[in-house]
Amino acid sequence: MSFRVLGTGKYVPSKVVTNDELSTLIDTSDEWIVKRVGVKERRICTTESASDLAYQAALNALENANVKPEELDMILCTTVSGETVSPSMSSMVQKYLGATCPAMDINAACSAFIFMLETAAGYFARKKVKKMLVIGTEQMSRIVDWDDRATCVIFGDGAGALVLGEGDNFLNSKLNSFGGNEVINIPNFVGKSPFYKKEAQDPYIFMNGQETFKFAVNAMCKDLQYVVDDLGLTFDDISMIVPHQANTRIIDFAVKRLKVERERIYVNIDKYGNTSSASIPIALDELNRAGKLKHDDLIAMTAFGGGLSSAACILRW
Repeated sequence: MSFRVLGTGKYVPSKVVTNDELSTLIDTSDEWIVKRVGVKERRICTTESASDLAYQAALNALENANVKPEELDMILCTTVSGETVSPSMSSMVQKYLGATCPAMDINAACSAFIFMLETAAGYFARKKVKKMLVIGTEQMSRIVDWDDRATCVIFGDGAGALVLGEGDNFLNSKLNSFGGNEVINIPNFVGKSPFYKKEAQDPYIFMNGQETFKFAVNAMCKDLQYVVDDLGLTFDDISMIVPHQANTRIIDFAVKRLKVERERIYVNIDKYGNTSSASIPIALDELNRAGKLKHDDLIAMTAFGGGLSSAACILRW
């Protein structure tokens, strides 16, 4: 017993920020951003918070699944950019929905959505739940340094959600953690303790671009190969690969190494930028609503990010 997907939903802010608009704020250009990252525009919060995005994505997923909030047995949420440490993001969504089930957050940076699916599978396997809401939501614009063109051009805001029900469609997964903050780091607010003497770091995203690139390509290829081989499958059996939307060059390098047709790799980073743990569920909702996911299709997902962390899984639609 694992689960099956009953419905999908997404929500992104209405504010569209193009590369040309960014070039009026920092020293960059549309050509520079598209060549290095693949982003053409991103959605940015103006009045919304990460919990607002999560709530709207949740509503859309519940409607798509024809499930009411009172039917939910648990809500799980992933974020690195929530507006509060406590209450948790999932607890805020629970309140907004009027649900009464347990709710908790999971943090594995950009890989967190797949970590969350594995966690969800455990609850279903133990028959603790029958219906569950899982959400990835990020307000990345809140934690980027808008004076640093190396990072601020990459990220965007958004949320994606799935409603899960009983089934056996979550077939395999591979989760990895390699602890350390040398490659990707997001410091927290240091606080005001009069006894704390360590120098504070700016609470914005830091990335070593070259090291992140190498880690991401290697992790994507290794993890996907593992989950496919472990089931006795080949990539010819996979209908669609949905990667974390971090950088089109990362995806292109991995595609060449895996020798998979580019047409079977879903990419939407050009529209949304890197939305961290929200990128995969946003992509799944787009594919679902466009009718590109058919019954019994095998969908592979892969992600990589801070932690360092990486993950991959295979889901039968």
